[in-house]
Amino acid sequence: MHSLNEKCAVVGIFNETNAAKMAYLSLFAMQHRGQEASGISSSDGKNIHTIKDRGLVSQIFDDVQIAKLKGNMAVGHNRYSTAGDDSILDAQPVFARYDLGEMSVVHNGNLTNAKEVRNALIKEGAIFQSSMDTENMIHLIARCTKDRLKDRILTALAQVKGAYSFIFLSRTKMFAARDPHGFRPLSLGKIGDGYIVASETCAFDLIGATFIRDVEPGELLIFEEGKEPVSVKFAEPTPKKCIFEQIYFARPDSMVFGESVYAVRKELGDPHFSEPS
Repeated sequence: MHSLNEKCAVVGIFNETNAAKMAYLSLFAMQHRGQEASGISSSDGKNIHTIKDRGLVSQIFDDVQIAKLKGNMAVGHNRYSTAGDDSILDAQPVFARYDLGEMSVVHNGNLTNAKEVRNALIKEGAIFQSSMDTENMIHLIARCTKDRLKDRILTALAQVKGAYSFIFLSRTKMFAARDPHGFRPLSLGKIGDGYIVASETCAFDLIGATFIRDVEPGELLIFEEGKEPVSVKFAEPTPKKCIFEQIYFARPDSMVFGESVYAVRKELGDPHFSEPS
């Protein structure tokens, strides 16, 4: 069975001097979204550096480890395993070298057509290293013949279905995509001269970032040095939010789907909640 990443945490930091440290603190704030494994990839403009392992964020990363993750861009992931093997190969970020250079991907969600896509790729000669449906995206992007990573990502997104929040890191750019249903939360924030994208806004609070807005369902955000984030609409939004986030999974001090989790839970507990006003 492919590995699900339904309730994981993802974070992307762009144009921030201490990008890896900011990613670490963000993952620490979102530890509740996954305790099995954690990882961070950073880019210094020439190479992507990755550290990941089983365990809690604070067990994997210290100042020595974070110092190895050089660069002003980083993506991170906390794994909450609901299926698949308990393997370090299933920890994220997923790193790959391909014809356009290097890439690291983090993913929260579940691709409902993952098995079909994987089987088709295997028939074409693809070799998989993990049981994660996230790895499908690596192969779809690597096998695409378009010249720009943006176009390859859009082509790959058109071939997958389900619930997903993806953050892609190349050597010079970062991309964030949310599925057309907007099933899992994904928010955009500002930190200094840079940006953060994260599963929950509680990550913003710990690093002093300012919430801007939610990433829209069916939206791809492109981060490039010296430019404002570019928004590309790749699918018509058909919102189907996961109520489990509001009821249980998200931290109460987070904003999820544009609403305070604490306020929603308090209202749900009101005995008059279901009565007409």
